[in-house]
Amino acid sequence: MSRMHRSPAVRSAKAAAAFLVAVAATAAFAGCAAESPAPSSTPSASPSPSSSAPAPSETPSATPEPTSTPFSADCDTLITPDQIYEFNANFGLEEGFEPSSTDVAATVAAGGTACGWLNQTSGEVIQLGVATPAGPALDAARNQAASGSSAVPTYGTPPAVEGYFRQSGNSGEAQIFTESGYWIVIDSNALFEPGDAQQLVEAVLSNLPA
Repeated sequence: MSRMHRSPAVRSAKAAAAFLVAVAATAAFAGCAAESPAPSSTPSASPSPSSSAPAPSETPSATPEPTSTPFSADCDTLITPDQIYEFNANFGLEEGFEPSSTDVAATVAAGGTACGWLNQTSGEVIQLGVATPAGPALDAARNQAASGSSAVPTYGTPPAVEGYFRQSGNSGEAQIFTESGYWIVIDSNALFEPGDAQQLVEAVLSNLPA
């Protein structure tokens, strides 16, 4: 049997058909491979906690000024009749007394008590003021006395008792400050030097409540 000879055209047609089949298969495979899972959605950023502004700090309230404690006492208890008699028998308690001394009047303004004793013979007056001002006021009075008067150690021992004396015009003035908070002023035209007021200072200090 003789072999059949295919013409070159037939072989070319078959080769072209085989190529097309191969291309189609490749395309189908590529289509399958290209299908990939849908990308997951980008996670939304978690909301950051809201930063609350710090609460404004409260302005500290101003410290209230300390108030003076009123001091009231009978004049006969501050210097007793016997004590004033021992000082000078001509002095007696003056009714309706009004202080003329600036510092004695200041003790009254600080809530204190003022008393006066009048010499029935000479007309001299002993003025006494006792107060218990608050700390800053007491310190201010003490500083004023220290700057304008001379310290008198015989009136007492600091800090328990601080004593000062000054002569101004025709009057002498003793000022005493105690550690317990008393401010004492003794003013008189019968006082000329620190020793003249010594007996009166001792009398008042011995009669004041502790």
